[in-house]
Amino acid sequence: MPNFNDLTLLPFCVGLTLLGLIGSWFAWRRRGVAAGTRGVAWSLLPVSLYLTGLLELVWDVVRSAVSWVTHLIFSPTVWAGVALFGVSVVLYVVSGVARSRRGDAPKAAQKSPEKAQNKPASPAGELTATGPAPAAATTAKAAKPQKGKAKQQDSSEFDEIEDILKRHGIN
Repeated sequence: MPNFNDLTLLPFCVGLTLLGLIGSWFAWRRRGVAAGTRGVAWSLLPVSLYLTGLLELVWDVVRSAVSWVTHLIFSPTVWAGVALFGVSVVLYVVSGVARSRRGDAPKAAQKSPEKAQNKPASPAGELTATGPAPAAATTAKAAKPQKGKAKQQDSSEFDEIEDILKRHGIN
């Protein structure tokens, strides 16, 4: 790979900038001020990259990436590493599938539904193994409105939700 050469890149960057400025002038005349101004902005980039030293950084990044790719393609050691990485990912996925089929899930997730129903309701905000119970859920269970009032309450809740969504611009 050739090294970064200041004497070669300065005239190259100045030439690119001049070509871009000439093209920007034609774009300005044919398509208007916006196109010409955008062309000038793009035209100034090569010289600005050179003067700030970023062109050397970009050159080094590209050279390193090309070197990495060529070593990746032609190195059996790298391919062995890629194969081991793939095997580890496959084994991890297989272990997750096998765990869910065999029933090795955590104990909290395996509680039977009867036990969950017999469990006394915890007060709102109290931390439990499954997390805090929402305050609205515990008060709604305790209140148990009549059937006629339930529809009216549900519609008023939906109206409130719609108002909140409209305020945030969600339709």
